[in-house]
Amino acid sequence: MINFKVKELSHKLFENLKQQFPEIELVDITESPVYQNTIWVRLIMPDDEDREINLREMSSEICTDILLDYGYSIGILSAVKSSNGLSQSQLMMRTMHS
Repeated sequence: MINFKVKELSHKLFENLKQQFPEIELVDITESPVYQNTIWVRLIMPDDEDREINLREMSSEICTDILLDYGYSIGILSAVKSSNGLSQSQLMMRTMHS
C-alpha cells in the first residue's frame, strides 16, 4: 500500500526530474507487482536516448538518497501514452475537471 510519505517522496522525485527534463510526464505511481515494498514512478521518457540515460542517472542518485534517508525503495519505469495520445494522468485530469 502506498502511504502518504511514499506518495510525497515519489512526487518530489518527479518534480526534481521535471526541472532538468521538462519533456517528461508523470503517468502514475504504483506498487511493483514483482518486487515487494518497491514503488514505481511511471514516466513518459524523453525521446532522445542521451537525455533518457541522463534522466536515469539522476533518478538513480535521488532514489538512492530516498532509500538511505527514508528506507523506501522507489524507482522510475518507462510508460507509454494511451492510443488517443494522452497519458493516464491527462485522462484522469480531464475526468476530474469534467
